[in-house]
Amino acid sequence: MGSRLNWLRAGVLGANDGVVSTAGLVVGVAGAAATSHELLTAGLAGLLAGSLSMATGEYVSVSTQRDTELAMLDLERLELARTPEAELEELTGLYVAKGLTPELAQEVAVQLTAHDALAAHAETELGIDPEELTNPWHAAGASFLAFTVGALLPLLAIVLPPESVRIPITVAAVIAALAVAGWISARMGGAPAGPAVVRNMAGGALAMAVTYAAGVLLHAAT
Repeated sequence: MGSRLNWLRAGVLGANDGVVSTAGLVVGVAGAAATSHELLTAGLAGLLAGSLSMATGEYVSVSTQRDTELAMLDLERLELARTPEAELEELTGLYVAKGLTPELAQEVAVQLTAHDALAAHAETELGIDPEELTNPWHAAGASFLAFTVGALLPLLAIVLPPESVRIPITVAAVIAALAVAGWISARMGGAPAGPAVVRNMAGGALAMAVTYAAGVLLHAAT
């Protein structure tokens, strides 16, 4: 359940990044009085660059985490093979530290060691489940998909409406999406929704305001 919640939270944050970065890009380009074709081209380029960048970054990050977990498990296997008595004593001490009596802690340690010594040590000592190691390809794919889904909203909002209303519609759609994303993030983390929603909306609004102003100034200068 915890891993699923982490994936869901990562998906929401990835979609949020897609919304903000693409919205900032297309609103900035729109501020320079670009045509719908130019907006679509810029938006698609930003979508692909952002989604690939997030996927690559997530793959590298999770690969490093997985390599670390595998190295820790290999070391634990070696210690269990060389000094099983010391490892059993260590596991007993960990359960005592968690609040069990020494007698009960030793009984639990003995039984778990007999069942699966590596799993017992990995979970209690390292906080790792050997059967559920992080998968870099899954992480990369989820990040790519989440960013793409988020980026599509401002892209469609800027290219589909008439030119006279495309910026107001885009701003409204983005602010609404960020409000929903902030609410979901807060609910998943057990935090108050109000501050998270306000922060998310304010950050997106600031990004669009800055890039739009930059686009207008660049257009005026050229």
